[in-house]
Amino acid sequence: MARNGLLALILAIHSLAAAAGNPNILFIAVDDLNDWISPLGGHPQALTPNITRLAERGVLFTNAHCAAPACNPSRTALLTGIAPSTSGVYVNQQPWRESSRLKNAVSLPQYLREHGYRAIGSGKMYHGKFRDPESWNDYFPSLTQQRPADPVPDDIPLNGIEKTRHFDWGIVNAKSSDMSDTKVADWIIDQLSKEHEQPLFLACGFFRPHLPWFVPTKYFEKYPLESIELPKTPDNDLEDIPKAGLKMAKPGGDHAKVLQHNQWKPAVQGYLASIAFMDEQLGRVLDALDEGPLAKDTIIVFWTDHGWHLGEKQHWRKFALWEEATRTPVIIAAPGVTTANTRCDQPISLLDLFPTIVDLAGLPEKEDNDGHSIVPLLKEPQGKWEHIALTTHGYQNHAVRDRRWRYIRYADGCEELYDHASDPNEYDNLAGKASHDAIKVKLAAHLPKTDALPSPPLK
Repeated sequence: MARNGLLALILAIHSLAAAAGNPNILFIAVDDLNDWISPLGGHPQALTPNITRLAERGVLFTNAHCAAPACNPSRTALLTGIAPSTSGVYVNQQPWRESSRLKNAVSLPQYLREHGYRAIGSGKMYHGKFRDPESWNDYFPSLTQQRPADPVPDDIPLNGIEKTRHFDWGIVNAKSSDMSDTKVADWIIDQLSKEHEQPLFLACGFFRPHLPWFVPTKYFEKYPLESIELPKTPDNDLEDIPKAGLKMAKPGGDHAKVLQHNQWKPAVQGYLASIAFMDEQLGRVLDALDEGPLAKDTIIVFWTDHGWHLGEKQHWRKFALWEEATRTPVIIAAPGVTTANTRCDQPISLLDLFPTIVDLAGLPEKEDNDGHSIVPLLKEPQGKWEHIALTTHGYQNHAVRDRRWRYIRYADGCEELYDHASDPNEYDNLAGKASHDAIKVKLAAHLPKTDALPSPPLK
């Protein structure tokens, strides 16, 4: 055997030996799920018994926020540990491996593989075309296709809103077993039923409630249309929003179309139905873990890539720096570390998950991570915590969230400030009041000192 080959074999053996006895990690991502889940109470009608069940077995973070309110930059930041303001990946159209900062970045699954883990998965983990096959040992359906195709109704758009790409909702004439998330869950369940020679990093990416909200009839039947409760949206809510914020919200866009076609209640129904469908698949996965050979030594990390607006501030989708767009459910259940049925309201970022998983796995710290391990909070959820959550949307647009306040500064210098102690829905922008200048200065100190220029968009 050549010297280089022998050295590689020795390193591989050492890596496997070092990882022996390390915990398995079940890494569950949900696309576009906001705080409309039972444990967070974001919508009074949400039915999420399995998310509740998961929250009851570990720590629920009630003040967790994405690094960016869009799929690609959020997932890129989480899976590389590098913030958007460091990488220059700010929007969905930027292939993250073309960022000069990230072209040689070691992703979370790659880092775990380097230290003896087997990294496999199914479902949406990276965004769109930027799948990064080199991150994985194996993937279903394949290393170049993250999830199976979904059935689509005839005669779309079902909601009657013309010229929409996938901003649509309604019943699909299909069985639950036909849906891509069900097939993803099936594959994950099969992996959980087996013994594995190496510690396992098992990634499970659920697509719903991402648009379009097409799920079978039974999930819509859980939410009769006449009983649907709409989000609270004061008519004057945008009067104190600066021009940069209004440009993000686009109140004359999706919201105007939804009102014109009388689709607000059907849309909320479709979102809730999609959450219920996803929650059912989560329950199947949790059952398989509990009934299989990996139950005792598997850490569960549950996260969503960002929040979602359904008419709040006359805005739809993510793509904004308000609470509805940045807040994301995070739940971690780590045997021997976390206490069951615990809540933590300290501000954390999805950037913190990379160093946290490395910490929980007992691996060497990866020094270039922009986040912080939240293992101290897993052990003591109300303990001391000096960090904030920073969300970035586009070049030089940032939101700082601490335990009480949200401070937004746009690229043009305009500001918003909200006091969550008295205004959890962010109706009253306090940024223009001199009495709050000291608060703004304190929060602004957490803004990036430099902002990387945007990485090249998809050609």
